[in-house]
Amino acid sequence: MKVKRPWGYYTVLNEQKGFKVKLVSVSPHKRLSLQKHKYRSEHWVVVRGTAKVTKEHHVYYLKNNESTFIPKNCIHRLENSANKPLKIIEVQCGTRVQESDIIRLSDDYQRI
Repeated sequence: MKVKRPWGYYTVLNEQKGFKVKLVSVSPHKRLSLQKHKYRSEHWVVVRGTAKVTKEHHVYYLKNNESTFIPKNCIHRLENSANKPLKIIEVQCGTRVQESDIIRLSDDYQRI
C-alpha cells in the first residue's frame, strides 16, 4: 500500500516483529523532516537518484548502491535536491518500528 506524504510517498515491503522494510520515494526538491527516533535505527540504500543526507552535523551525498546507517537517537534528514525522484530502501530495526517513533525537530510542512 502506497502511503502519500507531502514530500513523496513510501510503501511497506515487509514488516515483522523487530523490523520493517520500506521503499521511500522523495519527490524532486523535497525533504523529510529533521528528526530522530528513540526506539529504532535505520539503514538506507539508494536505489535511484542521489540522496542528500544530514546526520547530526554532517551533510553528505549518496548515489545508487551506496548506503548509510542511522543509529537510534541520531538527528537526521533525507533530501532530494535533484530534478528526478529519489528512491531508497529503508530498513528499520528496533523495538518500535511505527510512525509514532518520529520525533520531528524541524519540518517544512508544519507537522511538529
